[in-house]
Amino acid sequence: MARPAQKKDKYTYEDYLRLPEDKRYELIRGELVMVPAPKTKHQRISLRLLRLLSDYVEKNNAGEIFPAPTDVYFDDENVVQPDILFISKERQEIITEDNIKGAPDLVVEIVSPSSAYYDLVKKKKIYARFGVKEYWAVDPEEKTVEVYLSADVFKVAQSLSEGDSLSSAMFPGLSVDLIELFK
Repeated sequence: MARPAQKKDKYTYEDYLRLPEDKRYELIRGELVMVPAPKTKHQRISLRLLRLLSDYVEKNNAGEIFPAPTDVYFDDENVVQPDILFISKERQEIITEDNIKGAPDLVVEIVSPSSAYYDLVKKKKIYARFGVKEYWAVDPEEKTVEVYLSADVFKVAQSLSEGDSLSSAMFPGLSVDLIELFK
């Protein structure tokens, strides 16, 4: 279960960097949140989607895909590790040796009961605020995908369920069969 791990009022990126590397943490509005290891269903879906997106991006020389845990640094109080993120070829300068500095073009979160509040409320607000263009919230239990497009706040562009296909203007010609994704 994603839960606050804090002992002081506000944490900063400097505090975050001093944490031991044996656990995963995110920094959300100055709140230190421990992120537990994902379940196997989550990992299967993540791997399938990562494979599809990576193959597409490589074939089309479209940019770069990163899996978790990759730090995305927005500011000193907001550092997250999305399940999957995409940086377009035109924005490669935000990729550093240590992290991603700025908003990815696409963020994918695979939602679990323990992470839903953070993924669908807190992190979604951060993604919109800092200019993530597209956000996919994948729910393995409900077998749904919500696609949000940014316009200062995220607006639902697609609500998909098993039997539908996921597509995005960011990846022309790519179609993700949700039956295959959730099998």
